[in-house]
Amino acid sequence: MSQNLEANKQNAIEFYRTAYHGDPVKAVERYVGAEYIQHNPLVGEGKAAFIEYFSEMARDYPGKSIEFVRAVAEADLVALHTHQRWPGNDEYVTMDFFRFDENGKIVEHWDSIQSVPSETKNGNPMY
Repeated sequence: MSQNLEANKQNAIEFYRTAYHGDPVKAVERYVGAEYIQHNPLVGEGKAAFIEYFSEMARDYPGKSIEFVRAVAEADLVALHTHQRWPGNDEYVTMDFFRFDENGKIVEHWDSIQSVPSETKNGNPMY
């Protein structure tokens, strides 16, 4: 079965946005498939661990925001490039990768996060 790349991009963004802004249960119910394989070493395996992690983040870090800078889709994968702002003026650039099943549901996740530096040697922004 072929993937709907545009739908997958939008679903990855809405999944991330919904969980990030404090409703990981809704995010999982709406966008995750039968399994959820997690590669972030700070998050446990499976749906329940994902919900727990994002519930704790919502509780411990209210007021954080996220901007979706880019979304790229190929085959069954979607890559998201984000800019996150956290309380205390912390800013991060993230790269998240989601694998979708044949039903258009997220079943696997990888990510990388980096602090946004105040200056760069090349003068280019992180976005």
